[in-house]
Amino acid sequence: MNRRFQHDSLIDLREHAEPGERTHPVPWLLWITVLSLTVWGASYFWLEMYWPEQGAAASTAVQPGAAAAPGPDGAQIFSSRCAACHQATGSGLPGMFPPLAESEWVNGDAHKLADILLLGIEGALSVKGANFNGTMPTFGGTLSDAEIAAVGSYVRSRFGNHAPALDAVLVKAERDRLGRRATPWKGDAELKSAQ
Repeated sequence: MNRRFQHDSLIDLREHAEPGERTHPVPWLLWITVLSLTVWGASYFWLEMYWPEQGAAASTAVQPGAAAAPGPDGAQIFSSRCAACHQATGSGLPGMFPPLAESEWVNGDAHKLADILLLGIEGALSVKGANFNGTMPTFGGTLSDAEIAAVGSYVRSRFGNHAPALDAVLVKAERDRLGRRATPWKGDAELKSAQ
């Protein structure tokens, strides 16, 4: 029996112990970090929900010596409203949408460009000697004077164009002059004759 006991002990020494589960508690620093972030996130949303004017006032307050907030972004307006037809390069699509690059309508009279942006245009239009017959939507009902001036200024300074910026005051004057008119311009013949 003694010999059997020795034999079993040798077998036990050669074999590995049975695996056991050990506990690894989450470090206390991680718990503090998670708790802090949770409290911060909850208080942020709670303050925005119940006191939105406080958050808005704080975020829009102009600090002494700081510049005023910039106006509308003409590039963003162009990419969201104009680039689908006139393309991101301003080259348009031959036979369908006229180019803005080096266009006489873009580089010409700022009043005419404001009129086109305010009311849109449909019908025959000649740009750089090429004829187009399509429809451009009206933006006068959806964009402010400042937004129309921003996108007009963007177009007049890009794509090889070097015309002066379009002024929001000019856009407002054109909007007032056009009054309640909501119909698009009927091609370049009507645009040229409009005062």
